[in-house]
Amino acid sequence: MGSSRHPDQHQHDQRHPEPGAPEDPAGSLAEVVRTPLSRRTLIGAAGAAAALTAVSWSPAFRVAPAEAASAAPPDFPAGLTVYQQAWSNWSGEIVVSPLWTCSPSSPDDVVTLANWAYAQGWKIRARGKGHGWSPLLEPNGASGNILMVDTTENLTAVTVHSGSPASVTAQAGVTMLNLLTDLENAGYGLTNTPAPGDLTLGGVLAIDGHGSSVPAAGETLAAGHTFGSVSNLVTSLTAVVWSASANAYVLQTFSRSDPDIAAFLVHLGRAFITSATLTVGPNVRMRCQSTYTTNVATLFAPPASAGSNSYAALVNQTGRVETIWFPFTTVPWLKVWSVSPNKPFFSVEVNSPFNYSFADSVTTTESGYIADILNGDVGITPTFENLEMSIVGSGLIVTGTWDIWGWAKNTQLYVLPSTLQVTANGYAILCARANLQRVVSEFYTYLNNALNAYAANGQYPMNGPWEVRVTGLDNPGDCGVAGAVQPQLSALRPRPDEPAWDTAVWMDVLTVPGTPQSQQFYRETEQWVLSNYTGSYAAVRPEWSKGWGYSGTAGWSDPTILGTTIPNAYRAGQAVGDNWDTALATLDRYDPARIYSNTFLDGFLP
Repeated sequence: MGSSRHPDQHQHDQRHPEPGAPEDPAGSLAEVVRTPLSRRTLIGAAGAAAALTAVSWSPAFRVAPAEAASAAPPDFPAGLTVYQQAWSNWSGEIVVSPLWTCSPSSPDDVVTLANWAYAQGWKIRARGKGHGWSPLLEPNGASGNILMVDTTENLTAVTVHSGSPASVTAQAGVTMLNLLTDLENAGYGLTNTPAPGDLTLGGVLAIDGHGSSVPAAGETLAAGHTFGSVSNLVTSLTAVVWSASANAYVLQTFSRSDPDIAAFLVHLGRAFITSATLTVGPNVRMRCQSTYTTNVATLFAPPASAGSNSYAALVNQTGRVETIWFPFTTVPWLKVWSVSPNKPFFSVEVNSPFNYSFADSVTTTESGYIADILNGDVGITPTFENLEMSIVGSGLIVTGTWDIWGWAKNTQLYVLPSTLQVTANGYAILCARANLQRVVSEFYTYLNNALNAYAANGQYPMNGPWEVRVTGLDNPGDCGVAGAVQPQLSALRPRPDEPAWDTAVWMDVLTVPGTPQSQQFYRETEQWVLSNYTGSYAAVRPEWSKGWGYSGTAGWSDPTILGTTIPNAYRAGQAVGDNWDTALATLDRYDPARIYSNTFLDGFLP
């Protein structure tokens, strides 16, 4: 995201594009030039935080101990290289000045680092790509005796095991793009995967990463696949854990039938997984059709008046639907995937992912709008939102990507690091499939009314889209292991007391960080969500990688939500000895020194 003004700073004030109206393709695909970060700037810790906003979430230059402004970690293990590196999360809201970092070459090196940290009283944090919003890796401004352990350089091995069932063993630092590519080359794939390809497997497993899919009408789940999270496919995993008998941290492999693995399958950063084995199924060809002609009120109509173009009806047809609606526009970007063994006549075959290039860059016009909004000119928000939707409409036409077909990953992966960095709240709403339209309709009605009420007062707290996806729950039988246990901290864990709940609706509300009134709006939205989806109708769990726990001035900070609401959401309906408290106790037992923690997790997962 750039913050510089367009050279003609008033040009955008005369533009009022209609949703879907074609725009100059050269303008809509232009990228904002990012300012490089100098080595000298990084060495000065005070300057690093500010400069990082120019390079998004990517790590900056390395600084060797001899050049560092602070003393190197004491008695660092021989044979391992340590250096300083600053970093920022996806939205730029969490910025950390240079921390000591190491890139281990093997799982045994991680064991060495864990025992060093234990002896020295340090924390070690497994760092992948940092593509997240919440402070599970580190909170903003973290400092002190913290060692970042970069898994992406060396812990990237992948081995595909053919057979029935097929499986893949992959180390935690491999990106989902590389993992899915290796699987594709061997004839396998996943039904559910997050849209960014630069996430690491370790990061995806830590926060129950998911895609958008439920069974279409008449569809039977294929062996080796799941409609739940990626974590639900794990058949075993290896982690560096404390061994009381060895009086040290050691490598230990947990099978999916081991009750203790339930806490590791989604661990929120309170463990260090080095590798995992996942069951996989045959790869499929998929068609993804994008449209921007369905009225948003039709798509999210109340159940009583919902027709064939409603969200639930489309989900019933194909099982795989995502909507991206920009407020103050009349039509959303609607994506509908369908399993299609043969190429439809009008589809364009794609042989690589990330096909929506218009969505993966920031125009100078967009940058100018964003700068104005952050400077207080919020009244241009409706015009900005219509510009965003017009870029989608013209982009689909110019790139010829309104109807694409190819192997699953080539239609599922579409978010690149150059995509506009926005902040997002996120919730999974558990419900019965029969109530899907009710869930989305109520949220749309609330959101539309709330934004109009703000607008009537000249306030625009939201300037990004509202995104909706839907998945199944984590049925442990999908992984093919007899006696498989459920991920205890997954938002997709079924509720035994509500057997009709078979669906999760994922709601994300996006806005540019720093937008006036956005924190107040996020809190009001969260409070409404928690009060509306209750009882036997539905329940709410946070989307771990996104924003939640809003106090009105900041995310992840409301003590009642963090200390009571969220823990109770993972206790409700679960057996004593197999719930939130069990997971925390298990993670503590395997890391009693809490070397895998941070100041936020120490309070949230005590």
